[in-house]
Amino acid sequence: MSYFKFSFIFTFIALLISLWWGYHLGGWSSALSMMLVTLILASMEVSLSFDNAVVNASILKTWDEYWKKLFLTVGILIAVFGMRLLFPLVIVAQTADMGILEVWNLALDNPVEYSSKLIAHHAEISAFGGVFLLLVFLNFMLDEEKNIHWIEIIEKKLGLLGKIEAISIFVSIVVLMFFATFVEEGQKLAVLNAGLWGIIVYVSVDILGFVLEKEDEKKHISSTVKKGSIGGFLYLEVLDASFSFDGVIGAFAITKDIVVIMLGLGIGAMFVRSITIYLVEKGTLDSYIYLEHGAHYAIGILAFIMLFGMKFHIPELFTGLVGVAFILLSLYSSIKYRRLS
Repeated sequence: MSYFKFSFIFTFIALLISLWWGYHLGGWSSALSMMLVTLILASMEVSLSFDNAVVNASILKTWDEYWKKLFLTVGILIAVFGMRLLFPLVIVAQTADMGILEVWNLALDNPVEYSSKLIAHHAEISAFGGVFLLLVFLNFMLDEEKNIHWIEIIEKKLGLLGKIEAISIFVSIVVLMFFATFVEEGQKLAVLNAGLWGIIVYVSVDILGFVLEKEDEKKHISSTVKKGSIGGFLYLEVLDASFSFDGVIGAFAITKDIVVIMLGLGIGAMFVRSITIYLVEKGTLDSYIYLEHGAHYAIGILAFIMLFGMKFHIPELFTGLVGVAFILLSLYSSIKYRRLS
């Protein structure tokens, strides 16, 4: 329980703020309603990002204490305030040619118009996040050196494709071009541009890690982030951002109040960090060898859900349940493996 102490403290404070905010807007009935919505958003965020916690833990377990603490302190500030609050404001500010303070006032005074401006760019956000997550999935699966396989018939064959240079980037571009055909003609260029930026950011983090660490030979991002570094730190932050896109957009289907959205998703982000710390400190991934595989399958599914979401509405409940289902299946397989070993 000690691993979740700060998350519960943050939750208590966030719920008090939501209670005060609701009372300020419409009395006690509004206050209780706001607090309930905050809890719903927090639960949604945890379900959507549980696989993110597993992947984070699989990377952090090999980091030294300095980089680990940096990610779990500075990283959480970026996750809660940067991605859940500032990033949506920046998107609206850039696309609507407004200042950040103007957008903030718009979000408070006219949340319906604010959310409509943000959701209008859902396709581009989904293209960026979907392609980035797809690369995370592909670089885990297309690894010829990976010797632990959960679904062998799939993973062994995919591992062989890893011998082809830049195969993951090629697949990502083909997938992006395919899904770009789903959107309206006027949006296609923006979607392709956003998806390409997802690829550029992924590769840029790899290059940055290579340059700053002065490695003797080029390594893929999967090996660059195995030890604590600025490259690894940025990689995890972008990964967290890609997960948060879906939650931020989905939150507007539940409420238009940006304060409540930030509080609810912030609580979820705190618990995801606590789960990450728990998994690292307890060595859970070493005990349950397929848990990381399940998380990456969930990431792959989430990537395609985001890409399909450019055209079709996919309920957030389904997105969250699919991720949790893969985690639970991989956990069951891991327990079964331990009993047979």
